Amino acid sequence: MNLDFSDDQKFLQNEAKKFFDKEGGLSNARKVMDENLDTDQNLWNKIIEMGWTGIRIPEEYEGLGLSHLELCVIAEELGRSLAPVPFASSVYFFIEALVKYANQKIKKDILPQLVTGTIIGTYGIAEDTQQTTESNLQVSVSSEKLTGVKIAVPDVGIATHMIVVASSKQATDLRLVDLSDPSIIITPQKNIDTSKAFYKVEFNNTPSQLLGDTGKGWDYIQDLLNQAAVLFAFEQIGGAQAALDMAKAYAIERFAFGRQIGSYQAIKHKLADMYISVTLAKSNSYYGAWALSSESSELPLAAATARVSATKAFQLCSKENIQTHGGNGFTWEYDCHLFYKRSKVLFFPMEIEKKAPWIVNPPDSLTHFFNQLEVIEFNE
Repeated sequence: MNLDFSDDQKFLQNEAKKFFDKEGGLSNARKVMDENLDTDQNLWNKIIEMGWTGIRIPEEYEGLGLSHLELCVIAEELGRSLAPVPFASSVYFFIEALVKYANQKIKKDILPQLVTGTIIGTYGIAEDTQQTTESNLQVSVSSEKLTGVKIAVPDVGIATHMIVVASSKQATDLRLVDLSDPSIIITPQKNIDTSKAFYKVEFNNTPSQLLGDTGKGWDYIQDLLNQAAVLFAFEQIGGAQAALDMAKAYAIERFAFGRQIGSYQAIKHKLADMYISVTLAKSNSYYGAWALSSESSELPLAAATARVSATKAFQLCSKENIQTHGGNGFTWEYDCHLFYKRSKVLFFPMEIEKKAPWIVNPPDSLTHFFNQLEVIEFNE
């Protein structure tokens, strides 16, 4: 079992890091927040020019035809820079769904346009703030048309198409929807991280196309979620490492009572805990990457292990980064809050399942929901 990346993959990661640094790093997330944008369109266009949207698309459809490992190293750098682009929704979910389950006609029509950025995809799973299961799906399909509501759908403001999990007569289907259809009602939902846009999407007899076999949609989405869990884990360790680096740099440059604050034992302990959590998360995420790239039967376990470990690491590092900065860490001018907010957005589906089953009505504002999680978390 090889839990390391090749020299080519390490080179790709280094080039990705240099790319995001050159393009502004964290300033892109601030720009989206300050200007109330859905995404950083300029950054997204440059990512498309780099060819990264075609990493997993086969060469016959004008993609690069690379493995999931290349996607993992890109994901880590996306997380490090908190890039406000629809990469996860379009590449982790939408493209993977089409590559694995779409028929040849759909592939020929859509995959080349995903490479060029003409089409951008997203996905809809959640319907309320409880854990979504096959038995409680409310969005349904009849005569190829969808009816129902999905919430917390990312990047709908820029996306052109969407994959939807819906109940059918046979069980559950995975459906493809064109978001330009006039029967769709789209409503923005506020959330704690305004550099990531979420929406409520309502279908009213909306035309859709089947992906794969009818009745197997739930199996398909579980497979996609396992894959995405590994990729999100790499985003989280990228963010956690960046928060640790920020805390370390501040501890070295900041003086109090004539000494670097990093020389005080309390700060040393914080940094040590952060380092341990990131190191553990990286190890588990590498295990997940191996299982994903080798199509191992261990993927569900490896994906869960990576996701939980990376979630805890990002949460810890984003919090302790704020604490290391003291009062400055709570200000808008310092970047600490950017990592904290993103860590909440990336971990909230786990918290819905684990801590908040009592929230049954989908709120118009996800900010209220995140605030509820905050109360639960600090009262434990």
